[in-house]
Order: sequence, then structure tokens, then C-alpha cells
Amino acid sequence: MTPVVWWRRYARTALGRRARLRWVHLVLGGALLMPYFLLTGVVLVAVVPGARPLDSLGWQLATYALALPPAVLTALFPLVRPLEATAARSLCGLPAPAELASGPATSWDARSRAALWFGLHLALGGLVSAVTLALPPAAALLVALPFTDESYARGLVWPTAFDSARALAPAAGILLLAAVAAVAAGAGALLARCAPALLGPTPADRLAAAEERAARLASRNRLARELHDSVGHALSAVTLQAGAARKVLDADPEFARQALAAIEETTRDAVGELDSVLGLLRENDEGGNGSGNGDGGDRTAPAPTLADLDALLARTRAAGGTVVLTAPGPLERLPAAVSREAYRIVQEGLSNALRHAGRVPVRLRIAECATEDRELEITMENPVERVSGAVRRRRTGGGRGLRGIAERTALLRGSCAWGPTEGGSEDGSEDGSEDGWRLTVRIPLGTAR
Repeated sequence: MTPVVWWRRYARTALGRRARLRWVHLVLGGALLMPYFLLTGVVLVAVVPGARPLDSLGWQLATYALALPPAVLTALFPLVRPLEATAARSLCGLPAPAELASGPATSWDARSRAALWFGLHLALGGLVSAVTLALPPAAALLVALPFTDESYARGLVWPTAFDSARALAPAAGILLLAAVAAVAAGAGALLARCAPALLGPTPADRLAAAEERAARLASRNRLARELHDSVGHALSAVTLQAGAARKVLDADPEFARQALAAIEETTRDAVGELDSVLGLLRENDEGGNGSGNGDGGDRTAPAPTLADLDALLARTRAAGGTVVLTAPGPLERLPAAVSREAYRIVQEGLSNALRHAGRVPVRLRIAECATEDRELEITMENPVERVSGAVRRRRTGGGRGLRGIAERTALLRGSCAWGPTEGGSEDGSEDGSEDGWRLTVRIPLGTAR
């Protein structure tokens, strides 16, 4: 490497924009150290006879060393970490992958790291500030020394070492300035290297962030299930209702009017549920507290429960399906969480029956099982057509509905199962009196709140 190339690289490293920002950061650390330095000096003068913290270099170094522990102790305050992280992020020129914490230090691990960083920042900042204030004036005097008379040189005391070679004084002054820049650049690089380890997120912070992301993802998945179940069911019912109305429009106008009225009611309910789910999504994105839109307008409608099951069954029957409900006990007494999820499970089961089996009778049974843990059991059965020895399916979806049922059940620590009934096999290889499909869900009532 030629001297010219080396000098350019050195100048870019020591005097570039990133180096200047780090220099400012270090000088800021020196300014933060000054109150501790002055307070320690006052204490030394009061306690130690003959102490001269502002006159003697030795006493200045001792005062500097004794001022650092109090500074480190004050940095245990939780808000020091975000303030220092903001300054480091803006001025330290951190590498791209570096990640710094943004919130207050809540654990002692995070506080101790922030305190260690604060002490390092103030220690290096104090040294760089002292060098920046003292050495550039000395370098200027050395550069001007050859152009002054001997009386001026003797009055400066320490530059008299260049009496015999005063022509070398400017070179020494330039080297002194280069040393100041090198010290500042080295101290800034050290801070930038230590910042991710001392101001970065602790394992507890990373775990909390991961839990927060998981909670947001779970919330979005829940809202996606709500949209899939409510809007999917409405679209399936409306499709069948419109098809039935079209077929009998001329032959049975009264039935067509009933089907159109059912379409109107179904779409109105679906729009209401869609607004409710989108309102919840908007509140989550904006950090809302779930108290509505804040402008005195309509609040999001409550989620339907099994108490609203009659309206759901009426819409399904209007689509041409037959639903036979068996519910030995009152459904209004069930826990709210179980009742909401059970409504969505029944809704999705009916949607699957409408999509895949058409207008077939569906047997729905909702009962409380007298088991040790008290469970709510939901059973849905419907026949499936057989065409040329194979089970006829109208449509093969992506499995999101059954997957959503499994997720809802798992949230309440329940179990679910689905598949062909004993009268037939899934591929239709056996001849039975009636091939069918059964969905069974069990939800323990003791875990619901």
C-alpha cells in the first residue's frame, strides 16, 4: 500500500462523516461526566486536605476515576437505556444488523448492561473531550513556533524542547492533531462495537417480543377464522338460496320471494359480522382499547353465541337444507367463551354440509356430557351421495374450515374428530345403507371462563 493510499484511508476513517458523528457522541459523554466530575472535586476538597482537583494533573485523573462510579449507579434508572440507545443509534454509526432496545430497562440484567454502557460512554467521552480541549491548542502553538521569536518560545515553557530544532515543531503539531483524531476514531469504534451487546435486547426482552408477536399472530388468526366462518357460511347459504329461487321463479313465486328475503337477511347479518370483525382488527392495529370508535358512532356488535342458533338454523333451512336440532338442555347457561366458539363450530359445520353435500338433512346434537370434567359435545351428521360407487363431493376446499374447527377446539383444550360414518368408507369401496359424514367436538366446560 502506497503512502498516499494509506493516508487517504486514514483520513476517511478518522475524519469521515461517521467518525465526526462518533466524535460528537463522545464529547456528549464528556459533557454528561462534567457534573459528576465537579461534584467529586468538591467532595475531595472538603474531605482530603490539600486536594487540588482543578490544578494538578494527578488530582484531575483521581477525580475523573472517582466520578465514574456515581455515574454508573445513576444509570440504573430504567429510562437511561432508551435515551442512550437513541443517541447511540443516531451518532455511533452502528453496523446494519445491530439491534438496540427501545423500551425502558425492566430487569436488573438490562439495567446493569445499560449502566455499564453509560460508564463506558462517560469514561471514553471524558478522555476524548479532555484531549480535544487540550491538544489542538498545543498543536497550533507548535505549528506557529518557527515563526515566533525566542522570548515567546521561552514564555511557553514546554515548547523550549524545540529550541535546537524549531523547524520540526510544525511536524510535531500535525502529528499531535492526527493523534487526537486517531484517539477519537478508536474510542468511537469501541463504543460502536460494544453498543449491541450492552444496549441490545436481553434474552428476557427477546422472549417478551416473541410472545407479543405470537399474541398478535394468534389474534389475527382468530379474526381470520371469524371472517372465514361468518362470511363463508353466508356466501354458501346465499348461493344455494339464489339457485333455488332461480329454479322456481316462474313455478313458485312465493318460494322465490321467501328465498330473496332470506338472502337479504343473510347478507345483512354477514355485513354486520364483517363490520364487527374489521372493527376489532382496526382497534388492534391502532392500539385501541376495544371501547368503540371513539366518535360516538356504532360500536362493534357482540359475537354471536349459541343463544343465536335459531337464526342461523333458519337461514340454513331457507337455503334448502334440513336441520334437525337436538339440544336436551338450555343453551343460554353455557359459559360465554364456549358458547361463542361452539356457535362458530356449528356455523362452519353447516357451511361444509351446504358446500359439499348440498341440500341434505343435517342432524345436529348439542348436549352436556356427564363426565368427570363436564364437557359440551357437538355432533353433526349428514348423508353423502354415492355416484357409481364413489362418494360424491361437490367441491374440494383447502381444508381451512376443519382446520379452523380444530384450532377453536384446541384453544378451549377440547378435542374434535371427523370422517365417514360406519355405513360407508371415505373412498366408497363398501356398500352401506347410507354413506354419511360425522363431525364430533368435545369442549370441557371447566376450563372456560
